[in-house]
Amino acid sequence: MSRMAIRSLYHLRRLLIERLGLLLAALIGVLLQAGAFERLQMNLDHARELALLGGATALLGMRALLGWRLPRTGLVQRLDRAEIGILLLSLVYVGVQVAGGPESWVQTLVYLVLAFLVGFNDRPVGVMVTLAALGFQVLLHLATQELQLWQPLAVRAAFILLFSTVNIIFLQVEVQRRRREHHQKLAAEIQAMRDEARDFRLVSPALSSEGEARDRAAMECKLAQGAVEAIHHSMFFVLELLKKSLDLQTCILLWLDASGQKLRIKELVTDSNMVREVPLSAQAGALGGVVSSRLLLNLRGARGARGIPYYAGPEQVGAFLGVPVLEDGHLRGVLCADRREDRRFTEAEEQLILQASGQVLRAIQSERVFAAVERSKYEHERFYRASSMLNSVLTLGQVYDIAFGAAREIAEFDFCGITMVDREQKRHVVCRVDGEGRERFEGQEFRSNAGLVSMVVKNRHYLPAGGDFRERDTVVFTRKLRLRGMESLVVLPLIVQDTAIGTFVLAARRRGSYTKKVREMLGVISNQIAVSIENAKMYKKMEEMATTDGLTNLPNHRTFQAQLSEMLHRAERHGKPVSVVLSDIDKFKLVNDTYGHPVGDAVLRRVSAVLADQVRKVDLVARYGGEEFAMVLEETEGQGAMLLCERVRQEVAAQVMSSEKGPFRVTLSLGIATYPVNGQEQQLLVERADQALYAAKEGGRNRTVQYSDLQKASAKHEETVCPRHQCASS
Repeated sequence: MSRMAIRSLYHLRRLLIERLGLLLAALIGVLLQAGAFERLQMNLDHARELALLGGATALLGMRALLGWRLPRTGLVQRLDRAEIGILLLSLVYVGVQVAGGPESWVQTLVYLVLAFLVGFNDRPVGVMVTLAALGFQVLLHLATQELQLWQPLAVRAAFILLFSTVNIIFLQVEVQRRRREHHQKLAAEIQAMRDEARDFRLVSPALSSEGEARDRAAMECKLAQGAVEAIHHSMFFVLELLKKSLDLQTCILLWLDASGQKLRIKELVTDSNMVREVPLSAQAGALGGVVSSRLLLNLRGARGARGIPYYAGPEQVGAFLGVPVLEDGHLRGVLCADRREDRRFTEAEEQLILQASGQVLRAIQSERVFAAVERSKYEHERFYRASSMLNSVLTLGQVYDIAFGAAREIAEFDFCGITMVDREQKRHVVCRVDGEGRERFEGQEFRSNAGLVSMVVKNRHYLPAGGDFRERDTVVFTRKLRLRGMESLVVLPLIVQDTAIGTFVLAARRRGSYTKKVREMLGVISNQIAVSIENAKMYKKMEEMATTDGLTNLPNHRTFQAQLSEMLHRAERHGKPVSVVLSDIDKFKLVNDTYGHPVGDAVLRRVSAVLADQVRKVDLVARYGGEEFAMVLEETEGQGAMLLCERVRQEVAAQVMSSEKGPFRVTLSLGIATYPVNGQEQQLLVERADQALYAAKEGGRNRTVQYSDLQKASAKHEETVCPRHQCASS
């Protein structure tokens, strides 16, 4: 059997097992149409039908108890729900046929079950269940009626559609309405808490705006919520204490809103049912006198509550006292107290309420200081985290990536880029970008111009001064390379040892993202980024010094051994050949003695350049030591290596070297050993390539020798010598 057939059978078997409920429902539908349940009796003649009903009921109960099987999502979950609903409907229709057909009272149960299934499932499941109900109704009709009598079927089908539609429209719409109301109420409560926090000066409007970063907004929300709860607790305690000690009817704290035109209730302790908890006009009644004069107002013998606007109706008030709540000369609110008996507030009571208003202010100020300390702690934690992130990077790529993460810890941005400057060429390059326009900006180069990037590098000071992108025609990079749709912008210099090596550019769509405090922290981070970039460059240089020959810029002997090991492992894994070549400049000591060591160094550089130019990118050329060079040729057999070495040898021989004593030429000898025919171990291959090189030297220099040729020559020599030994022994 083919693999396709096996897979098809597997999926079919899995489908049959997973959708057993649908198969049972379909079987019940067939039996309904055949009228198998019309005269169902408890005897052996109907054992099949009873077994089917028992199995369907057991399956329905099992899946219901298991929570409709495993928790799933999407189409599979909808199929599970539809399967249970259709199986339940099939059992109900069996009851209809057992009870005597669609005219029985059980038919009504169909509509009720359908309404339940449609109402408590989403619309696709409701549609599937409704179609299944129509199908069962048609099958039941075919079993009990003539095909021509379609009017009863149409009526019952209409009832099915009516119940389904009504539940889909009304029940699900009601659920959506309740859900929407819940979200609106929750949003209103959160907004009210934020407004109250702003009233108490716990948060600044910029930090509570919609455009800030989510983590910052979450921190501010939690901080403000805790502070508001603490303030209300203190307020309630003060007002409750005043009410009990002064025998008050109502003690209420009203707070001015941002416009200064409305007073809102912040805390209230009262025995009256007439207090209205709505915003009040700051100029109304007795409150207006306190607000306008900012002086204490003590009234006695007030006739009802007509002059006291926080009462909605007639209330007995014998005395009223309004005290302004002042902070640094600014009116914040009014603390009011009234009592029913006609007894004027004494001077001692006035002082007590004045002290209470001061206590309310101190509670607010304490929470304000606490919130500021917590906010500062939060910001310094992020700043410390951002700084520490830059202390563990080694490569330039890591520096760029960590720099963006560190900046995000401090401020939001929609665009962030790092540019570097080449002062000799007077050119800037956008090295890395995070955010919008990455493909458009990254890798772009431009000359020094009047743009902000060039000016920041020149002046070593961030721009623009206020952190806002006020003038839309301002050039950041070049006129063709523009940032669009940004409201906030800051370009910071990357300074090392009082020299700007580049810039750190951040931009955001929200205005006011880069306040003075944020710019200061970003300035410190920019300095760390600059130092990290220089350290990464130094690390790269040291790594190159450890792995590269300083004279020829080729990999050194250590790197050659390491990369040769990797290439041999790769060749073993893929079953490919590798050729190792060792070469030596002929009579190089004579060159140094005749023309001097500087000329000898120039010869080494020229030969290394020829070698590097002749091989492929996948191959390796290294300085083996002294005047010796090594090459590793991937996927190259001995013959291919021979052709390459001959080309290299001829090219080196064609080079004309210059010196004070006149021009001269040098030649090259090369030895080849190939994996796996000449050996499989790294050390053995190098030794045999060296033996081939020695043979080239001994053979007259300026030639290439393969180790395989040495083996053949040795074997032929043994064949010619061996008969002589045999003759001598005989």
